[in-house]
Amino acid sequence: MIQTTTSSQNTASLHVAAIQQTCSADKTTSLDTSERLIRQAAADGAELVVLQELHATLYFCQTEDTAVFELAEPIPGPTSERLSALARELGIVLVGSVFERRMNGVYHNTALVFERDGSLAGLYRKMHIPDDPGFYEKFYFTPGDAEFNDGRNGFTPIHTSVGTLGVLVCWDQWYPEAARLMALAGAELLIYPTAIGWDMTDDDDERSRQLDAWVTVQRGHAVANNLPVIAPNRTGTEPDPSGHSDGIRFWGNSFICGPQGEILARAGDSDEAVLTATINRQRSEAIRRIWPYLRDRRIDAYGDLLKRVRD
Repeated sequence: MIQTTTSSQNTASLHVAAIQQTCSADKTTSLDTSERLIRQAAADGAELVVLQELHATLYFCQTEDTAVFELAEPIPGPTSERLSALARELGIVLVGSVFERRMNGVYHNTALVFERDGSLAGLYRKMHIPDDPGFYEKFYFTPGDAEFNDGRNGFTPIHTSVGTLGVLVCWDQWYPEAARLMALAGAELLIYPTAIGWDMTDDDDERSRQLDAWVTVQRGHAVANNLPVIAPNRTGTEPDPSGHSDGIRFWGNSFICGPQGEILARAGDSDEAVLTATINRQRSEAIRRIWPYLRDRRIDAYGDLLKRVRD
């Protein structure tokens, strides 16, 4: 399924794509799916293509199993090299995802950004790590460094030929602090590779509330920071390997919105999709001139945000 929209007739534009796919227990099969959809996006004119979280594997965090660590890869490694080659061949900026083996005992949920020439423009290691029924990520992932070894903050955008990308990952999308820090560091887009879905026992009303919350909070980040948002999510039902639950139905609904939260493109809940939109590069600046949220921030009054609780 291809869905296309245009945000503006302005020639100062960027063609972007979000990939929504099902995944397989076989890494090669999953990456073959990713590649097919990436090629489709590039053929449709996308200059920036964003894949969902952990697109090379099933979402293995439904259970805690030490054998799963065998799926992790170093950087560079097989998955990153394949994505690099695709970016170079197609002449696109490509955002992918890997289960990173940084060293013995230290593993990350890592987003990689490849330039048009296949070089690694930068990486982002997921900072907020959930630990909820069916999403046991703390067992597998070390949080990203609050400060890189070179002194950069962990929430640092990645500079590319298509713009400065504020790349975050899934659970980060619930935290306005992360989006704000990316915006303050000059991000021109916010990007959230995601793997989120419903417990199979959730009723229809609960499913509706959860999905609406997921879309709304990210549209809120777009509004509060005057930035477009690209949020690809996986789709399909994946079983719980332990058999303790009925698994997760990933709800898809990948979307791209503009800097006022306006929906530019949105996928359904069950089909693979190459979701495309054309973003006006000048729109964020124009909006910030009439909605100057960053100007009016009371940074002198926010010190207590660094406290766990104001008690």
